[in-house]
Amino acid sequence: MAQSKAQLRSDIRSDREFKDKQDTWRQILNSNEVSGANVIASYLAYGSEPKTEDINSLIIKSGKKLVLPRLLPDKDLEWVLWDGAKDSLNKNGRIFEPKGAAIDPSEIDVVIVPTLCADRSGNRLGQGGGSYDRALPKLRAWRIGLIYAGELSNTEIPNEPHDAKLNAVATPDLIIRFQ
Repeated sequence: MAQSKAQLRSDIRSDREFKDKQDTWRQILNSNEVSGANVIASYLAYGSEPKTEDINSLIIKSGKKLVLPRLLPDKDLEWVLWDGAKDSLNKNGRIFEPKGAAIDPSEIDVVIVPTLCADRSGNRLGQGGGSYDRALPKLRAWRIGLIYAGELSNTEIPNEPHDAKLNAVATPDLIIRFQ
């Protein structure tokens, strides 16, 4: 199964090189789940991931609390309040992480999850580190993955018992909710 997931990740990353990097996922901010949330967890996109800079900025401007993940030594995640200031970030490999104290994860209402692709059952393929699969079960938050058009599969994504499911995915044009 690991080999199957690795090949799928490779294929999607290659396909993403041809995607429109100007796409935006702003429409998720108008969803009932996000508009009613007080604390939203997001991430700082890198590489071919759907950009999150505009979403994160709008969350902060709306007066909601934005938290970002910080990787722990055991590859789990903790969540830290971020005010949008670049100087309040540390570089950890290819990602930037917020400085400061972690919040209680039970405060998080919505989590925007990095997602390479998803299937119609809410199974998600992530970057392969397993950090979100460790962290998501500890949250009671509504989970939405950002994907490009064409990355929602009719075929079930290989998944294992520890893989955490999503409640929804968003493309630049629409939100698809799962049961």
